[in-house]
Amino acid sequence: MKAKQKRNLIIMLALAVVFLVGALLLGSNREEESISEVMRDAVLHEHGKVNFLGIMEVNPALYSAMIVSAALLIFALIVRIFVIPKFKMVPGKFQMVLETWVGFFDGLAKTNSPHRNKFLGFYLFTAGSYIFTSTLYELFGLQIVTTHGTPLAMPAPLSDINAAICMGVMSYCIIMSGGIAGNGASGIGKTLKDFSIPISMSFRLFGALLSGLLVTELVYYTIKLSIVLPVVVAVLFTLLHALIQTYVLTFLTALFYGEVSEVHEKAPKEKNKNVKEQAAA
Repeated sequence: MKAKQKRNLIIMLALAVVFLVGALLLGSNREEESISEVMRDAVLHEHGKVNFLGIMEVNPALYSAMIVSAALLIFALIVRIFVIPKFKMVPGKFQMVLETWVGFFDGLAKTNSPHRNKFLGFYLFTAGSYIFTSTLYELFGLQIVTTHGTPLAMPAPLSDINAAICMGVMSYCIIMSGGIAGNGASGIGKTLKDFSIPISMSFRLFGALLSGLLVTELVYYTIKLSIVLPVVVAVLFTLLHALIQTYVLTFLTALFYGEVSEVHEKAPKEKNKNVKEQAAA
């Protein structure tokens, strides 16, 4: 057994060396576009536009968002109709994964907002599932044709600053709804005091997802390892960002929601002891 493991390890190392040497010898074949132009377009999306129903030019991330949303809705419908009714007391692998995923967000909601958490748990599950799935979406490398006739790999939906801002603002509205439900009009004031929440959430989400693309492009252009290393870096960064950003945004939403929705009862006014003594006399 040990000899077989050593042989497999040697084969893997030999393949890695072959790919590394081949990548160094071949180098990058995309010298027609500079790294600064690629990074600028990754942030501003000035050139990689696609046609939307013949009406206008849009960011390809819009199509990515529509595909991811449709896929999640269809998957949820299939699970609800065909899978959940067959759940057993002793869960199978898929049931265990699904219950663990739902239980994670439910526990996050109950931990940070023990007084009001039913709707919060539902939103955290929805937002977390969308962030995680939409981040992994770019690993499929689906192609779309731009308005200039060139093929383009469809990016993650949240790599567009507009989508990230929408997610941040939506989370902020959910937080405000918790404040209103728990403390009425005063909850609005408590939420508005932290006006930087949607800004920080939006740019944290956008910056984290964009950094994976920029790091991959840097590796691809600067180091010239165009065969193996960019793939490994892209997969690792995508998986890392999917997990981290899903946890960060849902945790912050649950934390702020719990703070503004907590009911603060007014302490009864203490009577003056001197008044009591005078009344007793």
